[in-house]
Amino acid sequence: MVRVANLARAAAALLAMLMVSANAWSLPSFAQQTGLPCASCHSIAFGPALTAYGRAFKLNGYAWGAAEHSLPISLMTVAGYTETARSVSDAGPHFDSNDNPAVNEVTAFYAGRITEHAGGFVEASYSGVERNTAWGAFDVRYAHDLTLGDTKIVAGLSINNNPTVTDLWNSTPVWGFPATGSELAPTPEALPILFDGISERVMGPTLYAMIDDHLYLEAGAYHSLSDRGLRTVGLKSEDNLNMDGAAPYARAALQFQTGPHYYSVGVLGLQAKLRPDPETSDSDRYRDVGVDATYQYVGGGKNSVNANLSFVHESRQLAASFSAGESDAISNHLDTTHFDVEYAYEQTWTATLGWFDVAGSRNPSLLAPEEVNGSAKGSPDSRGYAVQFEYVPFGKVAAARPSLNVRIGLQYIAYQRFNGGDSNYDGFGRSASDNDTVFAFVWLAL
Repeated sequence: MVRVANLARAAAALLAMLMVSANAWSLPSFAQQTGLPCASCHSIAFGPALTAYGRAFKLNGYAWGAAEHSLPISLMTVAGYTETARSVSDAGPHFDSNDNPAVNEVTAFYAGRITEHAGGFVEASYSGVERNTAWGAFDVRYAHDLTLGDTKIVAGLSINNNPTVTDLWNSTPVWGFPATGSELAPTPEALPILFDGISERVMGPTLYAMIDDHLYLEAGAYHSLSDRGLRTVGLKSEDNLNMDGAAPYARAALQFQTGPHYYSVGVLGLQAKLRPDPETSDSDRYRDVGVDATYQYVGGGKNSVNANLSFVHESRQLAASFSAGESDAISNHLDTTHFDVEYAYEQTWTATLGWFDVAGSRNPSLLAPEEVNGSAKGSPDSRGYAVQFEYVPFGKVAAARPSLNVRIGLQYIAYQRFNGGDSNYDGFGRSASDNDTVFAFVWLAL
């Protein structure tokens, strides 16, 4: 049970942080470049959900803007307080078993125009939980308009380090809900490789095109970074994926606008072969295929709605793991479904409800009994919901008047099933509901 006194102390601490920060007025680099308020690109004034202008800005290479002189450097930090329904024996080397304040990240990023048709979004982050600095999202792109007959096309090339980091929507993994969360609470063990499975340990080009502002197409391939490359970006040699060849990625989406109502539907896919043991030629093959949809209502009034749905099916051929005795079968599968809907009033007060479900093959060798993170049934099945409330005070005025971008939030995640069970799921007496988590946070961008 979450203790009210601890939540009250957390809320007071977060409010104090805001009061200390509120006089440090500064500009995010994109707003400074365009001369527009953050609400022009983001449907909630600050955060990942993009408006039509925001999608076009990203599509055109982050290069739009009238400002002659702007500094494409910004800072961001997320600080929060985590409490789980039941203490975790090993929350981390620098933290207690429960009731932990922490700085999730302190991030510096280059975000803006490089040339008339090129720009980038490049992160370098310090993790207050892992106590290390490494790169984050990397998306440097070139884009240009062209016309073929009566067809208008925006075509571009992106060099990036994560499938879906280039996406214009919030229905795919990188920009999906929740955009921030606790790094000290237990989370389900199994997710498709598309969900952070190769992120930041790869690099590759993707080509994309938006045709008549209606059909979006993207395709490319990723190669794993070498040990030296990983160390250069702040990671370690043991993070090496030992990828066998390239990992192809493809994305297609259709978008529609009817008055204040916006819709998109899409498909995406990723395939990768990884070698768990680099000394052998055997590999494990992962093939992800997904569908997604977005609905957005931004009518120019006081109310706005964003809703996202995604389903990803992963087929796994784990020949290398099976040969090594680390998988009970060669063929496995994993299905993941996510849904979220966000309501905002005056781009200031927001409420979001999310639901998730993970289901897949039983495989005790992959998921063995282990305290907190294991599975007594060898099953990846997890299900739950998330509720989040936020206050977003700034970012809605003209960018000529400097503003601090702040999201103050309270997030609750509840699990109905965790790693294959609801009670004693790990074989050590822990229930899925013991991992229910409250996360209170302040998210600042300067």
